[in-house]
Amino acid sequence: MPASHRPTITGGAFRGRRLDVPTGRTTRPTRSLVRQALFNMLTGVVPDARVLDLYSGSGALGLEALSRGAAFVRFVEKDRRALAALERNVASCGLGPDRAQILAVDALRYVPLGDEGYTLVNADPPFVREDALPEGLEQPGVLDPEAVLAWHAPAERPPAERVAGWVLDRSRLHGRSALHLYRRA
Repeated sequence: MPASHRPTITGGAFRGRRLDVPTGRTTRPTRSLVRQALFNMLTGVVPDARVLDLYSGSGALGLEALSRGAAFVRFVEKDRRALAALERNVASCGLGPDRAQILAVDALRYVPLGDEGYTLVNADPPFVREDALPEGLEQPGVLDPEAVLAWHAPAERPPAERVAGWVLDRSRLHGRSALHLYRRA
């Protein structure tokens, strides 16, 4: 992808940094305007957050969170081309394993250890997938009691009022994309 068309981080310490994206159609990088809108919705959640970034792709959502003050992001991605771009993007930001960890696994097969205490879960699954959360998120200690789920979906699909232990808080439409924030039920 030409440098002029590569997504950029929209705020914080890495603002303006261009991101590598994988070639092909297996991933769909979240547009910069949609990411900016999401993080405007997440004001107050991101600083010092422990983030689980499911279906990470190039890592744009997780890197945006780190740029805006998140303490740690665990990236979960299975596509090898996306993983290569994600690794380059994390390295270009100079992030070590204490701030960013990449797991090469299908998001639905992610098995948490139980002591993560995530305060934010990003889920940007392929738009054809509706069963997008791993079952293990409900284990004790995986989520902070005040955790927020940020779900990116196609605008034409109405949001579920409840998603496996989560209740819809609010939604915003941005062109063909919808952003849904859920709180713990």
